[in-house]
Amino acid sequence: MFEAVFTIREITLASITIRILASVLLGGIIGMERGMKNRPAGMRTYMLVSLGSCVVMLTNQYIYQVFNTGDPARMSAQVISGIGFLGAGTIIVTGRNQIKGLTTAAGLWATASVGLTIGIGLYEVAILSGVFVFLILTILHKFDDYVRRSSNVVELYVEMKANVPLGRFLRAVRAKSLDATNVQVQEHQSASDEFTSFVVSLKGQRHTHHDDIVRIVEKIDVVTYVEEL
Repeated sequence: MFEAVFTIREITLASITIRILASVLLGGIIGMERGMKNRPAGMRTYMLVSLGSCVVMLTNQYIYQVFNTGDPARMSAQVISGIGFLGAGTIIVTGRNQIKGLTTAAGLWATASVGLTIGIGLYEVAILSGVFVFLILTILHKFDDYVRRSSNVVELYVEMKANVPLGRFLRAVRAKSLDATNVQVQEHQSASDEFTSFVVSLKGQRHTHHDDIVRIVEKIDVVTYVEEL
């Protein structure tokens, strides 16, 4: 039994096949969730990241074992730093200063790590960490939404009537016991625009519900449109 366990951790045709198949499978499972949500990096991207990391680690182990030279962790270090270019490509800042793609980028980085552990033959860590990455992206997504909804802090994109001073809006929210912070007026405004748009963070009283803050802003007379970010 112990001999069999040791064998699958060495570079053999059987162990190579197992590792490549496992990396593709785990990468596909993790990426499937991202693909269903129409994220920039989907199932195939995650498969390729996991597979590529696995192949790099296999190559590194092969060089070290067969030629008895080199650093067995050198190539894996390059994967960890190099995956940043792919993650950076999934992160975008929208016209409303909203950052999207951070979770996808983090998922790619974690999947690359899973591929590396499979590539070196650390199956237990690879499977366990792969399962946890999948659970974080699926089950904890709902919990994350619940926590955000339960918060008394909300970030809003607001459009209000043109030529109305921003101070009027700020006085209106303060009258409703809301604290306004981090106000960012959109730079594309012009004199011919029919509205003024900005992004603002609002904090309510301790027991103020998340949705109540949005409704309060919607009822302000100078506000024409509200969207939560």
